[in-house]
Amino acid sequence: MSTSNTSRPADASGTFALGGDLPVNRLGYGAMQLTGPGVWGEPKDRDEAVRVLRRAVELGVNFIDTADSYGPFVNEVLIQEALKPYADDLVIATKGGFTRSGPDAWSAVGRPEYLRQQTELSLRHLGVERIDLYQLHRIDQQVPLADQLGELALLQKEGKIRHIGVSEVTLEQLKEAREHAEIVSVQNRYNLVDRSSEDVLAYAEQENIAFIPWFPMATGELARPGGPLDAAAENHGASPSQLALAWLLRRSPVMLPIPGTSRVAHLEQNVAAAGITLNDAQFEALAAAV
Repeated sequence: MSTSNTSRPADASGTFALGGDLPVNRLGYGAMQLTGPGVWGEPKDRDEAVRVLRRAVELGVNFIDTADSYGPFVNEVLIQEALKPYADDLVIATKGGFTRSGPDAWSAVGRPEYLRQQTELSLRHLGVERIDLYQLHRIDQQVPLADQLGELALLQKEGKIRHIGVSEVTLEQLKEAREHAEIVSVQNRYNLVDRSSEDVLAYAEQENIAFIPWFPMATGELARPGGPLDAAAENHGASPSQLALAWLLRRSPVMLPIPGTSRVAHLEQNVAAAGITLNDAQFEALAAAV
């Protein structure tokens, strides 16, 4: 294992060009935790949330993932407050199509008029004229996928969306999605413990589609005292979470992990994982330990 230390440690994660024309550092930041309990309402410590966002950018993170449903809208408004005027290289990805009725309550709504409304609101809440990456947060099974992505493609044609992505899809759904719009990213749950989206990842790699793993660390039981990640972390001089992130970065060149946190200290620890390079034997040993 080798490590790298710079004033912008996220640079060490390498880059990926979303859609072939929008380069980002591969280790990004997921902003969902900067809300209240149940991803509902204001964060417990708004000042610290602002500090987290600003520190992320200072550390070289230039890919931030949010959604209209985080708060709802609290997250997007906070990002504008903390980071506007935005750095030239900063890419903010948001999502729509997952509505909220209360804490921990989520419902897919993919009606075209709803997706258009939410896109317009995200533009306002983020304070931008065009959203760099707009992702269909969940497929609404009650609405034809052609209608859902067709509306996003229309918004793209109107200049309100630059690139389109999808979230939590099967391989078949991803292939179908590409029939209705140019898809540059897919966001599925994936980590050392849960590799159920291996087929989607393989396809994304083949087609040069960004794969954004949500819940990327999932250390939990793995990091328990005496557990596989705990022992490996001690050997590497790193934390279990850092090893989980380093493993993801090593797993595929299209992988864009977006670890989230509400604390600056934890953010700095996560971003430092970009400087950890696992060799083949270390990578395989971690995969086999799970």
